[in-house]
Amino acid sequence: MKLAIFGGKKINNKVFKYNTIGKEEISSVVEIMRNGELSGFVASPNGGFFGGEWVKKLETKFCKFFGVKYAIAVNSATSALYCMLMSSGIEPGDEVITSPYTMHATASSILQCGGIPVFADIESETYGLDPKSVEKKISNKTKAILAVNIFGHGAELLKLKKIAKKHKLLLLEDNSQAPAAKIENNQYTGTVGEAGVFSFNRHKTIQSGEGGILITNNKKIFLKSCLVRNHGECVVGPWKIKDISNTIGQNLRITEIQAAIAYHQFLKLTKLNKERVRLADRISAGISSIKGLSAPITRKNCTHAYYFYVMKYDEKKVGIKKEDFVKAINAEGYYLRSGYLKPLYLEPIFQKKICFGKKGFPFTYSKSNKKISYKKGTAKVCEDLNNNQVILTNIISTPYNIKDMDGFVRAIKKVIANKDQFKN
Repeated sequence: MKLAIFGGKKINNKVFKYNTIGKEEISSVVEIMRNGELSGFVASPNGGFFGGEWVKKLETKFCKFFGVKYAIAVNSATSALYCMLMSSGIEPGDEVITSPYTMHATASSILQCGGIPVFADIESETYGLDPKSVEKKISNKTKAILAVNIFGHGAELLKLKKIAKKHKLLLLEDNSQAPAAKIENNQYTGTVGEAGVFSFNRHKTIQSGEGGILITNNKKIFLKSCLVRNHGECVVGPWKIKDISNTIGQNLRITEIQAAIAYHQFLKLTKLNKERVRLADRISAGISSIKGLSAPITRKNCTHAYYFYVMKYDEKKVGIKKEDFVKAINAEGYYLRSGYLKPLYLEPIFQKKICFGKKGFPFTYSKSNKKISYKKGTAKVCEDLNNNQVILTNIISTPYNIKDMDGFVRAIKKVIANKDQFKN
């Protein structure tokens, strides 16, 4: 059978567009448009400082679901990360240990506070921070550990929390990709650290186009995040706030329309996650007998939220170069990606240590900061996984169905069965 990449007939001709918006979202948006209250925020020391009706409904729903005291909705998960780090007291020169295998926003949010990202390596099964590597990276300037629950699975949060407690550090979570995933003690990701961040970006399980939210049980983090979100300097005087550090004014507010969409999306989260697991399990069963291709792992007593379906690829066992295999699957009509993102420390901003201005702030803030290395090999496991093993797809989401998963598996088997065509 001739492969599509070489001119043969492809397995899938359908074009998919991720969309979970329903009548509830549309109805609420229309209502908001008609009443004209597109934003309930005011930059004044009154009730409007904390947002409008839908913002408060969304925050209340998150608090109830995750069993936390406070939630702060903002215009993006990047803004939520910034709020979390600022309100946690990250200052110029403070080091924050985080993952190199994540979106750039995780690290750039640290830089925005004047902090220095320090990249630990990741563990090979679920791609979260390796606790042993984290502990080796701790210095007298380390202020926090920012864990990333990547691809839908929780990091080794209990071990990281123990390390944080031992060294008197803050444990914070970027939970943008793992909403309602659970770890070994049946605790939701995003609730283990002092604070956790969720994303409402259009690619995420809960989507409102753009948006994000921060949850915490820490009152100080909550109040200061509210200041960071909404031009904090306008209320510090009238409210007689004494600690004005890290309250420099920003407009990180979420609109009523975004909040209403996110609210209804959140009500669907359990159902959406259940469907993602069902579709992922179908692929896992389908590829179980294929040598050289490994399904994603879920640690014992944990639950996976499957933002991506991530496989490990053994080029020697499959007999096809990874890049060729990926191109062949895409040609058959199914999205597949080689690797995720290159380790963040290999990006120009870290290689050149240039951020604010041309003199290297915050990397030049202190002598110890200058010594931090971002050279190739900083996270060897991460580099090997991304370059040589990881392939991933996003097809485990609406509107894909079981038949589509079977088609994806057929495409994989078709390509492998006809691997001799790559030698011609």
